[in-house]
Amino acid sequence: MKASYLTQDAIRAFIRQALQEDVADGDHSSLAAIPADAQNQAKLLVKDEGILAGVELAWKIFHEVDPALRMEVLLQDGAEIKHGDVAFTVHGKAQSILTAERLVLNCMQRMSGIATYTKSIAKLIEGTGAKLLDTRKTTPNFRMMEKWAVLIGGGTNHRFGLYDMIMLKDNHVDYAGGIKQAIEATHAYLQKVGKQLKIEVETRNLDEVRQVLEIGGVDRIMLDNFEVERLREAVELIGGRFETEASGGITEETIRAVAETGVNYISVGALTHSNRSLDLSLKAFK
Repeated sequence: MKASYLTQDAIRAFIRQALQEDVADGDHSSLAAIPADAQNQAKLLVKDEGILAGVELAWKIFHEVDPALRMEVLLQDGAEIKHGDVAFTVHGKAQSILTAERLVLNCMQRMSGIATYTKSIAKLIEGTGAKLLDTRKTTPNFRMMEKWAVLIGGGTNHRFGLYDMIMLKDNHVDYAGGIKQAIEATHAYLQKVGKQLKIEVETRNLDEVRQVLEIGGVDRIMLDNFEVERLREAVELIGGRFETEASGGITEETIRAVAETGVNYISVGALTHSNRSLDLSLKAFK
């Protein structure tokens, strides 16, 4: 199932902006060296191991550059890949293939790296019931593709942006004058503007968790930078009345223990901001 942000219009707008950045008034290297009527083909060669992501996007990029390009998909998004695999072939006008090449590779290498890391982290919490979330710690103007890659890798998207969910973090709480004031002001605001948005509030200790439980009016409680024992206490204290999310300082070594406390969600910013791109290459062949 596609995420709501993955609309045809949004993807096309991204591709067009990226092509404008890269191509502008023309791919003069290809225009200069390659005959306009030359037909050729290329293959997406895997030179790494991991999870493939960005195949569907690649097709859309090729089609935007030249609707006459034809692509034969050999490996789908989410496939496990190894060195030497061929993910797809593309056939058509040589100039068009070369113009699309770098954008396709930039997107797929980055997305495949994110999907690979997401899959490895998701495996660490299998069987616990906890869901792995991404964050807004993303690359400006590339968030859509990074969050798409998280989905391909088996993770779950948190809110896409500031507009689709209310998250009252520590600074919001402190600026508002406290948790009670922040929650009450949020409800007044939502009623005033006529919006229905889920509300999450960040807590920094068990006392703040108790404050939220007393006030209510939220959908999820974030437990930020809690040690595992405190997490377990917080989850028991909340008792299923609200969704729970663990966040902050969670590593590959600690995530299993965090998941076993019974939290519903674990958010990991590293899914999108701290991973290695996979090595992929687009190579001509006869």
